[in-house]
Amino acid sequence: MNRKDNIDEAADPRRWTTLKSEIIVSRPPWLRVRHDEVRLPDGRVNPEFYVLEYPDWVNVIAITEDGHFVMELQYRYGLDRTCYELPAGVMEKGETPEEAARRELEEETGYTGGKWIHLMSASGNASTTDNLTHSFLAVGVKPNGKRHLDKTEDLDVELLTREQVYRLLLDDKIKQSQMAAPLWRYFAINRE
Repeated sequence: MNRKDNIDEAADPRRWTTLKSEIIVSRPPWLRVRHDEVRLPDGRVNPEFYVLEYPDWVNVIAITEDGHFVMELQYRYGLDRTCYELPAGVMEKGETPEEAARRELEEETGYTGGKWIHLMSASGNASTTDNLTHSFLAVGVKPNGKRHLDKTEDLDVELLTREQVYRLLLDDKIKQSQMAAPLWRYFAINRE
């Protein structure tokens, strides 16, 4: 995936120079923590900069043939709360973002098919993480009854109306920013 936007990275005058780099935590495939010493364009040196290296992630706004949003309700240890979320997961080596999103949707919810479009790719924190989340819209999905949860996944699938999902956003009930962002984009584009 090309991570360049409109700026030529090699010619970017704001780009930092890496002076030293070491991996201080490595837990493939989920996480690596890198400690870098960097020089800013004005010559200042920051000896303590840390980057969290993750694989790219995917998520899906999945809408059934009758217009219901396929949502998940899942406990999240980091926040110590149960959250409404989109079907989502980690891209595996060799997968395209869409292949990973289709796989995650089926594994977690048992829904497949539909018409798919890429909505956006965004960083959860461009300052300290190196990955992107690729968000898709799948319209007209159908249940196939074949969920395949990972051994540590514990989630419920709920079908919500458009109004219910919009209300979750307005009431600040979707806590994962990488899921709220594509939902807000969806509602901005689809003002039905």
